Amino acid sequence: MAARKSRRQGGQAVKIVVTGPFAAGKTTLIRTISEITVLSTERGITDDTKARKAETTVAMDFGRITIDRDLVLYLFGTPGQERFDFMWEILGEGMLGYVMLIDASRPETYPEALNILAAFRRMARVPFVVALNRTDGLDARAENDLRDALELSDGVPIVPCDATDKESVKTVLLALLYSVLDEIEQTAAHA
Repeated sequence: MAARKSRRQGGQAVKIVVTGPFAAGKTTLIRTISEITVLSTERGITDDTKARKAETTVAMDFGRITIDRDLVLYLFGTPGQERFDFMWEILGEGMLGYVMLIDASRPETYPEALNILAAFRRMARVPFVVALNRTDGLDARAENDLRDALELSDGVPIVPCDATDKESVKTVLLALLYSVLDEIEQTAAHA
C-alpha cells in the first residue's frame, strides 16, 4: 500500500538486490532495515554447511524501506549457495543496483564473491557497493587486498558494516544510492 501511495504522489519504488556468499549476513541485513516483516524462504540445511548455520535462503528474502515520500526501496536478498544461482538472474532483473555483502571474518569466501560478481556483471551494468560485514573498519592494505581479490575498480565503494545494526545498514544503502546518483549524473553529462 505504501508503494502505491508513493507512486500516486509522484514517488518511485526501486529494486535493490542484496547478494553475497553463503552465510555472509544477507537475510540479517534485510531484516535489520526492513519496515515490514521480511518474506523469507529459509529452509533447514542438510549438507555439511550446516556447521556454519542451521538454515539457508533457497529462493529469496524480501523487505521494504521507505526513504521518503518520493522513494521506496524494495530489497531482494539472493541465496548465497551456488546451487541456487538460477535465482540470481531472476532477482537481478530490473534492479537499480546491488549490495555485495561479504563476511570480513571469512576471506576464504572471496572467490565465491568473485563468482557472484561475475554473474551480476554479465546480467546488468548497474552500480553496486561492497559491504564488509562483521568488521569495525578497513585499513588501506586490507582494502587493496579486497579490491585485488574481487577485481574492483577504485570507483566501487567498500563500506564496513554490521548487518545487525540499523544505522550501519543505512550507511550501506546510502552509499549505493549515491553511486546510483553519480552514474545518472555521469550519463547525463555525456549525453
